[in-house]
Amino acid sequence: MIKQVGSAAVRPVSGFGRGFSYPFRAVGFFRRHPSLLRYVAIPFLINLIIFSAVVYFGLGWFDWALEHYAPGSEVWYGLILYYLAWVVALLLTTVIVFFTFTLIGNLIASPFNEFLSERTELLVRGESPEQGMGLAMILSEAKYAVGYELKKMAFFVACMIILLSLNFLPLVGTLVYTVFAPLLTLFFLGVEYMAFVTMRKHYSFSQLRRYLFRRPLLMGGFSCSVFVLLAIPFVQFFCIPLAVVGATLLWCDSPGEGNQG
Repeated sequence: MIKQVGSAAVRPVSGFGRGFSYPFRAVGFFRRHPSLLRYVAIPFLINLIIFSAVVYFGLGWFDWALEHYAPGSEVWYGLILYYLAWVVALLLTTVIVFFTFTLIGNLIASPFNEFLSERTELLVRGESPEQGMGLAMILSEAKYAVGYELKKMAFFVACMIILLSLNFLPLVGTLVYTVFAPLLTLFFLGVEYMAFVTMRKHYSFSQLRRYLFRRPLLMGGFSCSVFVLLAIPFVQFFCIPLAVVGATLLWCDSPGEGNQG
């Protein structure tokens, strides 16, 4: 009886750790199946251009913010205000660059990510993905994939606006926002990358939500891993394909019920 209780206590921890490992397992999967890299090359180049442009304009915005909000003074409190404004401008620029790159990058790469997820699942099953990725095929899938991506973004933005509005409530609102904003971000990351699998299975959003909630620690570990990779400069370029493959490997190990076609 004691042994069973101990096993039950360890299992949640191992579930979180297993979920956290999937994006890193994807590195080994790419090494064993280098043919998958062709589904990464085009969005990687596009995202590199977007990231460079966002950083360029972000630095311009940073200079503008310093010029308008940093006080020019040689007194001691003026210097403190200057460096405080510098830190705030830097943080705002980093946030703007991070989220702009993430949202636009995922939007552009969504048709390629769907193919990457499909090919990964075929390889896990031991089937050969003989069908090529032609331009006509990409265009035929792009409309649905991009539309699905826009719906996910709209849902996330709407939820964030609701949470941000809670900050106008004294004390309680800020506390609620502090607790639920990170949870919403992690939930969104799970939705973002598991959707490339589940939309091929014809899952509705409610079915996807149930899939995530029935595996809270497993999906929590996966989302935390993706969040860590997205927070590391330049690793962001590789995070999206690693998360897509990692989510597909997770699905293959823990498939949902029904709609498996």
